[in-house]
Amino acid sequence: MFSKMKLLFALVAVLLPLSAYSQSGEIVYTDASAFPLFGKAVENTSSRYQRFTSEMESTTRKALWDLSLNSAGLYIRFRSDAPSIHAKWHNTGFNMPHMTDIGVGGLDLYALLDGKWMFVGSGFTWTSSTSKERQIVGNMQPVMREYMLYLPLYDTIDSLEIGVPEGYALEGPAVKRPSTEGPVVMYGTSILQGGCASRPGMAHTAIISRRLDREVINLGFSGNAQLDLEVAHLIAKVKNPSLIVLDYVPNSTVQQMKDRALEFFRIIRQAHPDVPVIFVEDPTFPHSIVDLKMREEVTSKNAQQKEVFRQVKASGAKKVYYVASEGMLGDDGEACVDGIHLTDLGMMRYVDHIMPTIKKALKK
Repeated sequence: MFSKMKLLFALVAVLLPLSAYSQSGEIVYTDASAFPLFGKAVENTSSRYQRFTSEMESTTRKALWDLSLNSAGLYIRFRSDAPSIHAKWHNTGFNMPHMTDIGVGGLDLYALLDGKWMFVGSGFTWTSSTSKERQIVGNMQPVMREYMLYLPLYDTIDSLEIGVPEGYALEGPAVKRPSTEGPVVMYGTSILQGGCASRPGMAHTAIISRRLDREVINLGFSGNAQLDLEVAHLIAKVKNPSLIVLDYVPNSTVQQMKDRALEFFRIIRQAHPDVPVIFVEDPTFPHSIVDLKMREEVTSKNAQQKEVFRQVKASGAKKVYYVASEGMLGDDGEACVDGIHLTDLGMMRYVDHIMPTIKKALKK
């Protein structure tokens, strides 16, 4: 009789988890403002999911300001023991022909599994509605896990709720990963903003963050990385950055670099005198092999970037580094969607190319 009871208890112990994560129930939603948000340069923004301070609206070009409303690089951290994770969100419904809707306006969920951040599901809908609701991942064993939810790269998100089945925990993170000590600040173009990653977690800034296990602040502005000095002043306000990466060349003209690059650097260096700065060249885009105008544009811009770096070094600046474009995107021409914006393959190649310099700068 005793052995039969033991067998019964053992069977119940096995079946309980299975029944727990297979059962369906009401989904209870919590506004994402209850959980910490990371990836912002500063906190004092008029909307939680925008990247510029509210006072910058009156001093910033409209095109740049509008892009600052995009949630590129921002992510929510939470933990839950639920068998499924759900989300409700609302955005403008912006879309682009050369980038997935998930990358532009969707969500991307990672879980910390065996000490490593792993992709577990995407948030998207099959309709064009700006009000979205989605089970991002389900059918999981109900054990406590840490999660990281990336927000859209190009759309403006104005509300977000996270949901779990009734009766399960949904609370703030218990571990500080990625680390927020010494964030990396990256300033650049549409490529840096995330174009054209298939989903938010595949933007190269997100990949770098996971590889470093460190917060990365995405200050990418599609078509508008034109060395606007107010962006330099914003970077100057970032608390205790460990590294600043300047990848503006694809958007800036030679003349803009001549007129603004040194002043942009001066503003940053005055605020962060001991923080290393990396200057990055314009990628050698695949079609520049045959497009002579593009080849000349890239060549002339990179020549000017080298001159900027030479002048920075000549001024006595320390802890400055340079990343040339050779080999950045590989040699097979397969790293881009449209000849310029990067596929996931291109994003990975960019990361592999720049990571040795990033590690060198952080080590020193």
